[in-house]
Amino acid sequence: MAIEPFLFSNEEIAKISNRVELEHLLFERMVHLTPVYDRIRYETDLELLQIELLKMQNWITQQGMRVAVLFEGRDAAGKGGAIRRFMRYLNPRAAKAVALGKPSDIEKGHWYFRRHVKELPNRGEMVFFDRSWYNRAVVEPVMGFCTPEEYERFLQQVPEFEHMLYEDGVKIIKFWFDISKEEQEKRFQARMTNPLKQWKISPVDLASREKWDDYTRHIREMFIKTHTEFSPWIIINTDSKMEARLESIRYLLSRFNYPGKEQAQTILSPDPNVVHRFYRSMYI
Repeated sequence: MAIEPFLFSNEEIAKISNRVELEHLLFERMVHLTPVYDRIRYETDLELLQIELLKMQNWITQQGMRVAVLFEGRDAAGKGGAIRRFMRYLNPRAAKAVALGKPSDIEKGHWYFRRHVKELPNRGEMVFFDRSWYNRAVVEPVMGFCTPEEYERFLQQVPEFEHMLYEDGVKIIKFWFDISKEEQEKRFQARMTNPLKQWKISPVDLASREKWDDYTRHIREMFIKTHTEFSPWIIINTDSKMEARLESIRYLLSRFNYPGKEQAQTILSPDPNVVHRFYRSMYI
Protein backbone atom coordinates (compact mmCIF):
# COMPACT_ATOMS: atom_id res chain seq x y z
CA MET A 1 0.00 0.00 0.00
CA ALA A 2 1.42 3.39 -1.00
CA ILE A 3 2.06 5.86 1.80
CA GLU A 4 0.68 9.34 1.29
CA PRO A 5 3.23 12.19 1.31
CA PHE A 6 3.31 14.10 4.58
CA LEU A 7 4.80 17.17 6.23
CA PHE A 8 5.71 17.60 9.86
CA SER A 9 3.75 20.26 11.65
CA ASN A 10 5.60 23.13 13.29
CA GLU A 11 4.58 21.73 16.67
CA GLU A 12 6.09 18.33 15.87
CA ILE A 13 9.33 19.86 14.63
CA ALA A 14 9.60 21.99 17.77
CA LYS A 15 9.42 18.88 19.94
CA ILE A 16 12.37 17.18 18.21
CA SER A 17 15.54 17.80 20.23
CA ASN A 18 17.80 14.91 19.19
CA ARG A 19 18.34 12.20 16.59
CA VAL A 20 16.54 9.51 18.59
CA GLU A 21 13.34 11.57 18.75
CA LEU A 22 13.53 12.25 15.01
CA GLU A 23 13.99 8.55 14.26
CA HIS A 24 11.06 7.67 16.51
CA LEU A 25 8.78 10.13 14.70
CA LEU A 26 9.87 8.83 11.29
CA PHE A 27 9.26 5.26 12.45
CA GLU A 28 5.76 6.17 13.59
CA ARG A 29 5.05 7.60 10.14
CA MET A 30 6.26 4.34 8.55
CA VAL A 31 9.23 5.99 6.80
CA HIS A 32 11.77 3.45 5.51
CA LEU A 33 15.05 4.63 7.04
CA THR A 34 17.53 2.17 5.54
CA PRO A 35 18.38 4.38 2.50
CA VAL A 36 18.90 7.31 4.86
CA TYR A 37 21.25 5.32 7.09
CA ASP A 38 23.11 3.98 4.05
CA ARG A 39 23.65 7.50 2.76
CA ILE A 40 24.85 8.74 6.15
CA ARG A 41 27.33 5.86 6.43
CA TYR A 42 28.53 6.50 2.89
CA GLU A 43 29.13 10.22 3.48
CA THR A 44 30.89 9.50 6.79
CA ASP A 45 33.16 6.81 5.32
CA LEU A 46 33.87 8.91 2.23
CA GLU A 47 35.05 11.87 4.28
CA LEU A 48 37.30 9.66 6.42
CA LEU A 49 38.78 8.05 3.30
CA GLN A 50 39.34 11.46 1.71
CA ILE A 51 41.33 12.43 4.80
CA GLU A 52 43.50 9.37 4.20
CA LEU A 53 43.90 10.28 0.53
CA LEU A 54 45.24 13.67 1.53
CA LYS A 55 47.67 12.10 3.98
CA MET A 56 48.81 9.71 1.27
CA GLN A 57 49.17 12.54 -1.25
CA ASN A 58 51.36 14.55 1.12
CA TRP A 59 53.65 11.55 1.52
CA ILE A 60 53.76 10.88 -2.25
CA THR A 61 54.73 14.52 -2.81
CA GLN A 62 57.44 14.39 -0.14
CA GLN A 63 58.83 11.15 -1.60
CA GLY A 64 58.79 12.47 -5.16
CA MET A 65 56.76 9.49 -6.34
CA ARG A 66 54.84 9.36 -9.62
CA VAL A 67 51.40 7.73 -9.49
CA ALA A 68 49.06 7.17 -12.46
CA VAL A 69 45.56 5.83 -11.78
CA LEU A 70 43.62 4.64 -14.84
CA PHE A 71 39.82 4.53 -14.76
CA GLU A 72 38.43 2.34 -17.50
CA GLY A 73 35.04 0.67 -17.90
CA ARG A 74 31.88 0.53 -19.92
CA ASP A 75 29.86 3.68 -20.53
CA ALA A 76 27.90 4.90 -17.48
CA ALA A 77 29.96 2.77 -15.07
CA GLY A 78 30.70 5.82 -12.89
CA LYS A 79 34.33 6.58 -13.72
CA GLY A 80 33.98 10.37 -13.72
CA GLY A 81 31.98 10.45 -10.50
CA ALA A 82 34.56 8.28 -8.76
CA ILE A 83 37.43 10.50 -9.93
CA ARG A 84 35.66 13.56 -8.50
CA ARG A 85 35.46 11.86 -5.10
CA PHE A 86 39.13 10.92 -5.26
CA MET A 87 40.20 14.47 -6.08
CA ARG A 88 37.78 16.57 -4.06
CA TYR A 89 40.19 17.56 -1.26
CA LEU A 90 43.55 16.80 -2.86
CA ASN A 91 46.08 19.56 -3.42
CA PRO A 92 45.55 20.55 -7.08
CA ARG A 93 49.24 21.45 -7.39
CA ALA A 94 50.11 17.77 -7.06
CA ALA A 95 47.06 16.05 -8.55
CA LYS A 96 45.18 16.36 -11.82
CA ALA A 97 42.48 14.60 -13.81
CA VAL A 98 43.04 13.87 -17.50
CA ALA A 99 40.18 13.21 -19.93
CA LEU A 100 41.55 13.38 -23.46
CA GLY A 101 39.22 13.88 -26.41
CA LYS A 102 39.56 12.15 -29.73
CA PRO A 103 43.00 12.58 -31.32
CA SER A 104 43.56 15.35 -33.83
CA ASP A 105 44.65 14.62 -37.39
CA ILE A 106 48.22 15.51 -36.39
CA GLU A 107 48.11 13.24 -33.34
CA LYS A 108 46.84 10.38 -35.49
CA GLY A 109 50.17 10.52 -37.32
CA HIS A 110 52.19 10.14 -34.10
CA TRP A 111 53.07 7.06 -32.07
CA TYR A 112 49.79 6.13 -30.39
CA PHE A 113 51.07 6.54 -26.80
CA ARG A 114 52.66 9.95 -27.38
CA ARG A 115 49.74 12.15 -26.28
CA HIS A 116 49.28 10.04 -23.14
CA VAL A 117 52.98 10.20 -22.26
CA LYS A 118 52.70 14.00 -22.09
CA GLU A 119 50.08 13.63 -19.33
CA LEU A 120 52.01 11.20 -17.13
CA PRO A 121 52.78 12.37 -13.56
CA ASN A 122 55.77 14.49 -12.66
CA ARG A 123 57.74 13.82 -9.49
CA GLY A 124 55.48 14.09 -6.45
CA GLU A 125 52.30 14.07 -8.56
CA MET A 126 49.20 11.90 -8.95
CA VAL A 127 47.31 11.77 -12.25
CA PHE A 128 43.82 10.30 -12.64
CA PHE A 129 43.01 9.23 -16.20
CA ASP A 130 39.31 9.28 -17.12
CA ARG A 131 39.87 6.72 -19.86
CA SER A 132 43.40 6.24 -21.11
CA TRP A 133 45.44 4.56 -23.81
CA TYR A 134 43.08 1.59 -23.38
CA ASN A 135 40.55 3.27 -25.66
CA ARG A 136 42.37 1.39 -28.39
CA ALA A 137 41.70 -1.93 -26.69
CA VAL A 138 37.90 -1.67 -26.58
CA VAL A 139 36.11 1.45 -27.84
CA GLU A 140 38.18 2.05 -30.96
CA PRO A 141 38.04 -1.47 -32.45
CA VAL A 142 34.35 -1.94 -31.56
CA MET A 143 33.35 1.38 -33.13
CA GLY A 144 35.71 1.09 -36.10
CA PHE A 145 37.93 4.01 -35.04
CA CYS A 146 41.16 2.06 -35.66
CA THR A 147 42.31 -0.58 -38.12
CA PRO A 148 42.75 -4.25 -37.17
CA GLU A 149 46.51 -3.76 -37.61
CA GLU A 150 46.56 -0.80 -35.22
CA TYR A 151 44.55 -2.79 -32.68
CA GLU A 152 46.89 -5.80 -32.80
CA ARG A 153 49.97 -3.57 -32.61
CA PHE A 154 48.53 -1.88 -29.51
CA LEU A 155 47.96 -5.18 -27.69
CA GLN A 156 51.55 -6.17 -28.44
CA GLN A 157 53.04 -2.85 -27.36
CA VAL A 158 51.06 -1.95 -24.26
CA PRO A 159 52.66 -4.50 -21.86
CA GLU A 160 56.08 -3.32 -22.99
CA PHE A 161 55.06 0.32 -22.63
CA GLU A 162 53.76 -0.24 -19.10
CA HIS A 163 56.83 -2.28 -18.17
CA MET A 164 59.06 0.63 -19.20
CA LEU A 165 57.00 2.95 -16.98
CA TYR A 166 57.24 0.44 -14.14
CA GLU A 167 61.03 0.18 -14.51
CA ASP A 168 61.25 3.98 -14.52
CA GLY A 169 59.41 4.14 -11.19
CA VAL A 170 55.89 5.13 -12.27
CA LYS A 171 53.25 3.45 -10.12
CA ILE A 172 50.30 2.39 -12.30
CA ILE A 173 46.93 1.37 -10.90
CA LYS A 174 44.46 0.13 -13.52
CA PHE A 175 40.79 0.10 -12.50
CA TRP A 176 38.10 -1.52 -14.62
CA PHE A 177 34.66 -0.29 -13.53
CA ASP A 178 32.34 -3.20 -14.28
CA ILE A 179 28.59 -2.68 -14.68
CA SER A 180 25.71 -5.00 -15.51
CA LYS A 181 23.74 -4.52 -18.70
CA GLU A 182 20.57 -3.80 -16.73
CA GLU A 183 22.18 -1.15 -14.54
CA GLN A 184 23.83 0.51 -17.54
CA GLU A 185 20.45 0.84 -19.24
CA LYS A 186 18.94 2.40 -16.10
CA ARG A 187 21.70 4.99 -16.02
CA PHE A 188 21.35 5.76 -19.72
CA GLN A 189 17.63 6.35 -19.23
CA ALA A 190 18.31 8.60 -16.24
CA ARG A 191 20.78 10.64 -18.26
CA MET A 192 18.40 11.09 -21.15
CA THR A 193 15.63 12.41 -18.90
CA ASN A 194 17.82 14.66 -16.75
CA PRO A 195 18.68 17.97 -18.49
CA LEU A 196 21.74 18.36 -16.25
CA LYS A 197 23.16 15.03 -17.40
CA GLN A 198 22.18 14.90 -21.06
CA TRP A 199 25.64 16.13 -22.07
CA LYS A 200 26.99 12.78 -20.87
CA ILE A 201 25.14 10.95 -23.64
CA SER A 202 27.11 10.74 -26.89
CA PRO A 203 26.47 8.88 -30.15
CA VAL A 204 29.14 6.37 -29.06
CA ASP A 205 27.26 5.76 -25.80
CA LEU A 206 24.02 5.11 -27.64
CA ALA A 207 25.71 2.80 -30.13
CA SER A 208 27.37 0.85 -27.34
CA ARG A 209 23.97 -0.35 -26.15
CA GLU A 210 23.65 -2.38 -29.34
CA LYS A 211 27.22 -3.70 -29.16
CA TRP A 212 27.29 -5.17 -25.66
CA ASP A 213 28.55 -8.58 -26.78
CA ASP A 214 31.20 -7.08 -29.05
CA TYR A 215 32.43 -4.93 -26.15
CA THR A 216 32.50 -8.03 -23.94
CA ARG A 217 34.74 -9.92 -26.38
CA HIS A 218 37.21 -7.05 -26.59
CA ILE A 219 37.21 -6.53 -22.83
CA ARG A 220 38.05 -10.22 -22.36
CA GLU A 221 40.87 -9.99 -24.90
CA MET A 222 42.22 -6.85 -23.22
CA PHE A 223 42.30 -8.49 -19.81
CA ILE A 224 44.01 -11.64 -21.06
CA LYS A 225 46.73 -9.81 -22.99
CA THR A 226 47.42 -6.79 -20.75
CA HIS A 227 47.02 -8.08 -17.19
CA THR A 228 50.54 -8.43 -15.76
CA GLU A 229 52.10 -8.77 -12.31
CA PHE A 230 53.67 -5.32 -12.59
CA SER A 231 50.46 -3.74 -13.95
CA PRO A 232 47.40 -5.83 -13.02
CA TRP A 233 43.77 -5.10 -13.74
CA ILE A 234 41.66 -4.34 -10.66
CA ILE A 235 37.97 -4.93 -11.30
CA ILE A 236 35.41 -2.84 -9.38
CA ASN A 237 31.77 -3.91 -9.32
CA THR A 238 29.86 -0.65 -9.87
CA ASP A 239 26.16 -1.47 -9.82
CA SER A 240 26.25 0.39 -6.50
CA LYS A 241 27.97 3.74 -7.14
CA MET A 242 28.52 4.38 -3.44
CA GLU A 243 30.24 1.03 -2.90
CA ALA A 244 32.36 1.44 -6.02
CA ARG A 245 33.63 4.86 -4.91
CA LEU A 246 34.47 3.80 -1.38
CA GLU A 247 36.09 0.50 -2.30
CA SER A 248 38.20 1.87 -5.15
CA ILE A 249 39.56 4.54 -2.78
CA ARG A 250 40.27 1.81 -0.22
CA TYR A 251 42.17 -0.18 -2.82
CA LEU A 252 44.38 2.76 -3.77
CA LEU A 253 45.10 3.50 -0.10
CA SER A 254 45.95 -0.15 0.50
CA ARG A 255 48.76 0.08 -2.07
CA PHE A 256 50.84 2.61 -0.11
CA ASN A 257 52.30 2.58 3.41
CA TYR A 258 52.14 6.28 4.16
CA PRO A 259 52.78 7.75 7.63
CA GLY A 260 49.73 7.89 9.88
CA LYS A 261 47.92 5.11 8.05
CA GLU A 262 47.55 3.08 11.24
CA GLN A 263 45.58 5.95 12.83
CA ALA A 264 42.84 5.81 10.16
CA GLN A 265 39.33 6.04 11.60
CA THR A 266 37.79 3.79 8.94
CA ILE A 267 38.49 0.48 7.23
CA LEU A 268 41.20 0.71 4.58
CA SER A 269 41.07 -2.85 3.23
CA PRO A 270 38.82 -3.13 0.15
CA ASP A 271 35.83 -5.46 0.19
CA PRO A 272 36.68 -8.56 -1.92
CA ASN A 273 33.02 -8.79 -2.93
CA VAL A 274 33.41 -5.46 -4.72
CA VAL A 275 37.10 -5.34 -5.64
CA HIS A 276 39.18 -8.14 -7.11
CA ARG A 277 42.05 -8.78 -9.46
CA PHE A 278 41.40 -10.15 -12.91
CA TYR A 279 41.71 -13.94 -13.01
CA ARG A 280 42.51 -15.40 -16.39
CA SER A 281 40.49 -18.56 -15.75
CA MET A 282 37.32 -16.45 -15.58
CA TYR A 283 37.59 -15.42 -19.24
CA ILE A 284 39.40 -18.29 -21.01
